[in-house]
Amino acid sequence: MLNVPHASAAMNLRLLFCVLGLLGLCAASARAQIAPVDSPSGPVPAGPYVVVDVATGETLLERNAGFSWYPASLTKMMTIYIVFEELKAGRLSLTSPLPFSQNANSKPASKLGVAPGSSITVEQGLQALVARSANDVATAFGERISGTEAAFAQRMTETASRLGMTATQFRNANGLPDPGQVTTARDLALLGVALVKEFPQYYGYFRTQDFMFGKQKIGPGIKFLDLYAPYADGLKTGFICASGFNIVGSAVRDGRRLVAVALGFKRADLRDEFIIRLLDEAYLLKTAGSRPKIWQLRNGGGGPATVLPYGECGTIRYEMPGDAAWLGTFGDWRTARTAFDKGQAQLATLGFSRLGKEWILPVTSNKATRQAAIIADLEPAAAEKLCADYQSRKLFCQVKKPGDFVPPFSGFWR
Repeated sequence: MLNVPHASAAMNLRLLFCVLGLLGLCAASARAQIAPVDSPSGPVPAGPYVVVDVATGETLLERNAGFSWYPASLTKMMTIYIVFEELKAGRLSLTSPLPFSQNANSKPASKLGVAPGSSITVEQGLQALVARSANDVATAFGERISGTEAAFAQRMTETASRLGMTATQFRNANGLPDPGQVTTARDLALLGVALVKEFPQYYGYFRTQDFMFGKQKIGPGIKFLDLYAPYADGLKTGFICASGFNIVGSAVRDGRRLVAVALGFKRADLRDEFIIRLLDEAYLLKTAGSRPKIWQLRNGGGGPATVLPYGECGTIRYEMPGDAAWLGTFGDWRTARTAFDKGQAQLATLGFSRLGKEWILPVTSNKATRQAAIIADLEPAAAEKLCADYQSRKLFCQVKKPGDFVPPFSGFWR
C-alpha cells in the first residue's frame, strides 16, 4: 500500500537534490568561465576571449566566447554605435548640443561633470566616452536620442539583436552594474566588427587619447593604443568589480584587421599584456575561409562569473603571478618611487629586457604610514639576481613571493 506522506517526502527530497544539482551546475559553469592564461611571469586567471578576422569573419582564437558576462563600460560601444547611426542618418551632427539633466549629472565617476542644464557638443561627447569613459555623458546621449535612458537601453537591446548579438541585454547606456545587463565575448566581437565596417567615417573617434575641454585636458584613453603601436587603432576598455578588467581592441597589421575581446582580468596591466600576446598569436594564423565564422559560434553557458566580489573590490591586493623585489620602506611616496626607478635601471644593467611593475605599497604601524618600494611581477631569476646584486653592495633587497603579500602587510615595515 502506498504511504502518501513518505512518497511526498521522497518526492520533495528528489526535488531538493535536483535544485541543488542545478545550482551546482550553474556555479560550476560560472567558475569554468575563469581559467588560467599565460603571462610572462606565470599563469593568471582570466575570463572568455576571442579574436576575429574582420575581412572574413573567421574566428582565429577563442575560449568560452559564448559564455555570459557583464559588459561594464564596453556597453558604451553600443551607445557610440547608436550615436554613429544618428550622425549617419542626419538626425545629429557633430556640433549638435548634448544637454545634461539632473539624472545624467548624478551618475558616479568616471564622469565629465557637466552641470544640469548645461550642454556640450556631440563631438565632445564622443571624445569623452572614449578618453574618459564618462558615465554622465553616456546617460546624456541616451536621454538626447530616446527621451529616457530606459527607452535608449531598449533601443540598444533591439540593435544588438539586429546585429546578431543574441545573448546581449542592455539596461543602461553606460555599463554601471545591473544584473540584467549581460553580453558575451562573441557578441562584443560582432559589435566591434560592425563599428569598424559600418562607420569608417566616424570610427576614428575610438583612437581618441585626449582632448581639451575648456582649459581641462581629458584623457588619457586606452593604453592599448600605445602598447601595441603602430598596429592598434581602438576600441574600448571596461571595468566593474563583478566583471573585472575587460577590453575590445582592434589592430591592423600586414594589411589584416583583427578585433580581439579579452574579459575578466583582476588587473588592467595583465589584461593589456594578454590582448597583445593574443593578437600576436592570431596574426601568425592563416585564414582560408575554413575557420568558423564569429556569428556561427553558439551563445550559452550559464550566468556571469564574479571576478572581484564587491566587498573585496578596491582593496590592496597583489594579483600578479611573478615574484617581487622589495627595496625598502621609506617615509614618503617620492623617495619610494626613486628607489623603484633605480631598481628598474639596475635590472636593465643586469641584462633583463622585461622589467617589473611599479608597486608602491603603503604600510601602517602605530598610526604611522610609510611607503614600501617594490618591483613587482618579476620572473624568479630576475628577482633573485637583482637582490643578490643589491646585497653584494650592502644594499637592502628581499625577494618576495606572491603569497607573502598578506594584509595588513606588516612584513613590509622597515
